[in-house]
Amino acid sequence: KFLEFYHNHDPEAFKELIDTDEFVYADVPYRLKPYDKIAADPKNTIEFDEDSDRAIRRDVEKAGADGALLGSDREEIHHVHFMEKILATVLSKVSNFIPEGGIWMNTQRPEWNDANNALVGNGVSMVTLCYLRRFLRFFEPLTVNTELGEIEVSEELYEFFESQLEILKNQKEILNGPVSDADRKKMTDALGKTVGKYRGKIYNHGFSGEKRAIQMSQVKEYIDITTSFLEHSIRANKREDRLYHSYNLMSMEPGGVSISHTEEMLEGQVAVLSSGYLSSDESLEVLDALRNSSLYREDQQSYILYPNKELPGFLEKNSIPKEQVENSKLLMTLVSDGHMNIVKEDVDGGYHFNGNFKNARDLEQALNELESNGYAPLVKSEKRDVLQIFESVFNHKAFTGRSGTFFAYEGLGSIYWHMVSKLNLAVFEVCRDAAREQADRETVQGLNNHFDEIKAGIGIHKPPEVYGAFPVDPYSHTPRHRGAQQPGMTGQVKEDILVRMGELGMFVRDGKLIFDPFLLKKEEFRSTEKEIDFVTLNQEQTRVSVPEHALFFTRCQVPVVYEIGAGDSVTVSYTDGSSFTFEDLQLDKEKSRQLFQRTGAIKKLKVSLSEKHLR
Repeated sequence: KFLEFYHNHDPEAFKELIDTDEFVYADVPYRLKPYDKIAADPKNTIEFDEDSDRAIRRDVEKAGADGALLGSDREEIHHVHFMEKILATVLSKVSNFIPEGGIWMNTQRPEWNDANNALVGNGVSMVTLCYLRRFLRFFEPLTVNTELGEIEVSEELYEFFESQLEILKNQKEILNGPVSDADRKKMTDALGKTVGKYRGKIYNHGFSGEKRAIQMSQVKEYIDITTSFLEHSIRANKREDRLYHSYNLMSMEPGGVSISHTEEMLEGQVAVLSSGYLSSDESLEVLDALRNSSLYREDQQSYILYPNKELPGFLEKNSIPKEQVENSKLLMTLVSDGHMNIVKEDVDGGYHFNGNFKNARDLEQALNELESNGYAPLVKSEKRDVLQIFESVFNHKAFTGRSGTFFAYEGLGSIYWHMVSKLNLAVFEVCRDAAREQADRETVQGLNNHFDEIKAGIGIHKPPEVYGAFPVDPYSHTPRHRGAQQPGMTGQVKEDILVRMGELGMFVRDGKLIFDPFLLKKEEFRSTEKEIDFVTLNQEQTRVSVPEHALFFTRCQVPVVYEIGAGDSVTVSYTDGSSFTFEDLQLDKEKSRQLFQRTGAIKKLKVSLSEKHLR
């Protein structure tokens, strides 16, 4: 979104940035393991290179912060273009793409919502996939509307790009329908091995310093084919209830990679609405389904992160179904022999795994130890079956973290206010696009109604007895059993500011400030005249007269007054006493630049709006 803002404010500067050879790589002493080891144990994928860490520290002592940057055989610091950094980011994400699953979370870190931290390993993110789709669609026009015919990138990245593009082209036929587990594994393996080869070169030899040219037409081809894979996965992840899957679970088997689904989550709906892929009608369908789902909390007129649920009590856990034990010759033999390292029988005839096992690794180690105690034939024939019984009892693969076990701190039944504000921003963007595309009137009205409802559910619009706290203060979350918790300047604030700027109708396109308050309600305009104090660019407190039927706010600390009038115009008043009037609702590039750069030349903007612009 920062890149989108930058491009809207100064498209020419953004185009120049693409070919700027002023970017570098950090030398980070962590090493992702080769692909075959990641596939074998996706929860244990990173090693710390102590020798590299010591070398980096020595270099930093000698050269300062530059010592922590990667060099090459040709120069002390390896410099690359901005477009190479973008390609490196995208190639890395696509390397972990699993068809119909999402982006594989195999680097031991959670996503935006760290309450889902246990998804790392087998988790596959549709959230990242949706935002990646938006990212690629943003860059696509730049591959066409540029004077650059080619860009030079590091030789190693060039080979990585070529290999990944070839894999995507060779696998394109799987987009014609549902993807089989075997085809899914084939593509996952190919992408993983290719990035492993690239990483191995950088880890072991660094950059050579040689550059190769990638044609912009190749970049466009890459964006198009990658986007087709991402959109195919979005379609495949539409649920029967018309919501979309947020995170999936992958299982790596010898014959293929299978995908299973986690429960519905608010995060996935925000991501698919933000992706730009859905039509206005499809977005309305998602929002209608969300409003009627288990994610809606009527008491707060807002949405929880995931459905509330009843957790099993202590005595219900670690109970193996009797038929599974009785169908296992190994387990029945161990019970008969009184061998209790794996499974135990209680006084009521129930069966339980050893309570000291933390996970399947502990069980596997105990099974391996049995082989030297005379149980080798049984272990060999039933080891896999016993591990599957263990997984069916505990379902560790579907364990998300505190999001599935806590009742606060972004846990069960909790509203997480930052995500609600992210939803509000996503719905604002959908409403904006529907208005610009002149979508069906009923669709536009339905989207606008959802925007109003979501906004009304946010704390600042509620009385204290409902919010459970002082309404203008941002809070982290609201669990079901109490009011808003954890006050602080949370991430929610930036989304709320962006939404309000959009609601006031302030947009920037092609470097011009444009006023289009399509969501603004007439009832927000003052009914009486008022003198309002504000702080100028020179940090001086002054006041501005706001007439009746008007609305006041500031942009870059310059007063903006909306007045309801017969026609549309913007009058720019200068500090030297002069003024200029535009007979439409936008400034030209020069006056927009004066405003954005806070030159102090502009004293006030008066925007006259006809009622057709307001709700």
